Amino acid sequence: MPLKRAEMIERLRAVREWDICIIGGGATGLGIAVDAASRGLKTLLVEKFDFAKGTSSRSTKLVHGGVRYLQQGNIKLVMEALRERGILLKNAPHLVKNQAFIVPNYKWWEGPYYGIGLKVYDWMAGSLGFGPSEFLSKEQTLALAPTLDPEGLRGGVLYHDGQFDDARLAIHLAMSAADHGATVINYMNVEGLLKANGKIYGVIAKEMLDDASIDRASYEIKAKAVINATGVFTDSILKMDDAKAESLVTMSQGIHIVLDREFLPSDTAILIPRTNDKRVLFAVPWHNKIIVGTTDTPVDHASAEPIPLKEEIEFILHHIQKYLAKDPGRSDIRSVFAGLRPLVRGQSKSTAALSRDHHITISGSELITITGGKWTTYRKMAEDVLEIAIHKIGFEDIDSLATGSKTKDLPIHGYKEATDFNSPLYYYGADEQGIQTIINDDKTLGEKIHPSLPFLKAEIIWGVRNEMCMRVEDFLSRRTRALLLDAQAAIESAPMVAEIMVREMQKDENWMQNQIASFRSVARNYLPN
Repeated sequence: MPLKRAEMIERLRAVREWDICIIGGGATGLGIAVDAASRGLKTLLVEKFDFAKGTSSRSTKLVHGGVRYLQQGNIKLVMEALRERGILLKNAPHLVKNQAFIVPNYKWWEGPYYGIGLKVYDWMAGSLGFGPSEFLSKEQTLALAPTLDPEGLRGGVLYHDGQFDDARLAIHLAMSAADHGATVINYMNVEGLLKANGKIYGVIAKEMLDDASIDRASYEIKAKAVINATGVFTDSILKMDDAKAESLVTMSQGIHIVLDREFLPSDTAILIPRTNDKRVLFAVPWHNKIIVGTTDTPVDHASAEPIPLKEEIEFILHHIQKYLAKDPGRSDIRSVFAGLRPLVRGQSKSTAALSRDHHITISGSELITITGGKWTTYRKMAEDVLEIAIHKIGFEDIDSLATGSKTKDLPIHGYKEATDFNSPLYYYGADEQGIQTIINDDKTLGEKIHPSLPFLKAEIIWGVRNEMCMRVEDFLSRRTRALLLDAQAAIESAPMVAEIMVREMQKDENWMQNQIASFRSVARNYLPN
């Protein structure tokens, strides 16, 4: 069903008590909403910002088992992620695709070392594998990645993993949850927890949209179970529950730079297996650009808009220049974006060494918290936390819950087989026809929003009507990926996007000017200079 915020607010007001209230609208929270709603639970999700505003829209765009975790010896995480990778490809073939990678070999030992490791990776994937790894000669390697530096190149190892559009998957998870009866609301902030006899029985939430046409009301929301799935903001909800609660999360910042395709004019990605900080570095084709990342910088403060550091940008440029025949510089960067990882606090001094396993806790007041993990395992994380919630709250007597999670075989909204990933609107899946209908009604809406961007004016209308696109930033950052692909072009597009949204949403000139200014303020941090 379409995501219409006004209708979701009406549902919020009408329901006396929810079975599950989820705080947080990123990958984890949305996954829980899909699982809970598909089991027949009365499900509410509230998100302070927009869906996937934080970490969940700022990934390396990979659905992967984690070659790095295999190097670290975390076999359990790799096995689980490889299994989930296969499930996600099956359930969202319109958003997830097979991506070939090359590990270039410049030293004699790298071929056998990485080749054997990737054969183990293949074996662990089993029947859910994306394709066998192969040893490549120097000539074969350059044929697949012609802009690799040929000097000293001995060959390469080819392997397969998954690629996706993270924010688009998040939007389709929100729509999937709604398709199964969940109520999902963005821009709704949890400001307090409702308690009786030391136990949580709901939350206090407040409207966050600063708009003259919207009631800035607070809501007392009763729920049998409250789940904290707020990622890097996990500790703030824990402290809301108990001011003395120990911090659960350690944060790490990772940035990515976006380059034009000329730096890697190939459908094959590159994996650089070891950087100075012992991470891997990816250069991945995505939406006709190249994403290069990532870094690992410890961070003390959670922010909705983390800012890339100058030294992080230099780090990525320094390492990718070692491997490409043509060296990219700062002036070649079209956009740079930063994301924060919510890592479960551990003993290691390096955030790069902390586990990406997820972690579930239940407080004395029965607040259920899940943190850690990664996009690839979002479905399993949701299943695990719901099993705990159902057992803890005593839902076992509900017949529809007896069979457990349905999400292993649950198509995600927009499901479409045989997706043409070269089609400009592929990421809508089955909803693409809805965009075409809008264009058929008004041919001018088939025009691009900017000469340097592939996105169409009709997508603005679709986003407002069907995907709960409430702000100019929602459209340019997450309903489309304009801001991540070309920050300057996105900034130049903002007035036109705002103008169309004003007409569709019946807003005024003041709203439009505020939206343009707000977006420009955010977007400046995506410019490399």
